[in-house]
Amino acid sequence: MVHIIGHRGGRNLWPENSLSGFRNLAQMPVDGVEFDIHLTRSGEMLVIHDPTLERTTDARGPVADLDPGKHREISLKDSDAEAIPTLEEVLAVFKDTPLELHIELKTHADGTPYEGLAAKAFAAVERVGLTERSILTSFHPEVLADIRRAAPGIRTLSSFDAKSAERLGLTSGLSLMKQYSDIIAVEKSLLQAKWDEITELVPLDRLGAWVPNEMSDLEYWLAKPIRQITTDRPDLALQARR
Repeated sequence: MVHIIGHRGGRNLWPENSLSGFRNLAQMPVDGVEFDIHLTRSGEMLVIHDPTLERTTDARGPVADLDPGKHREISLKDSDAEAIPTLEEVLAVFKDTPLELHIELKTHADGTPYEGLAAKAFAAVERVGLTERSILTSFHPEVLADIRRAAPGIRTLSSFDAKSAERLGLTSGLSLMKQYSDIIAVEKSLLQAKWDEITELVPLDRLGAWVPNEMSDLEYWLAKPIRQITTDRPDLALQARR
């Protein structure tokens, strides 16, 4: 059975990367959740996708520049004045569920990795006993290599899209990512266009597709013999799988 992973907590249903969205998703019979973490200079791990605040909150500026506790004064857009959650708060939501946690380690806006983020994220996951159900993910091979060094006991996933293929080459990039990753999740249009080349390199039980959201797309990818899909519409994905 193809696993269904709620992307950013199911961002087409609820405010992305919000505690309310995560709590709602935790009540659904999906297989996992995907979310993103940034590291502030004070050492807080905040669950937010962009390196800056403008798109998803009522504030401005780099996430990394936030003072300790300042995230609690910032509201997520389209929410009931919800604050940016911390990694620890999100882990607490899923601690007593069976869901797999796909935790993407983001970078600074210029693509520079956050120093020490892999070790800090692994320590947070380990503290609450979620190592077995957690997967640390990234688009960047250097971040995945750092995860392997800092957290050798945890699974890894590499995200791959057309920009990755342009930057690294399709076959050479996938071969590099395979060295550091248990799972490779490929953007759906690239995966469809290069299915034969990609599946020659990546075993189907280690392959995922992101982000199908329309019913026809969901039905198409759920019928493929791949490991997982990551979707903004977990509700539709569950309907399609049924």
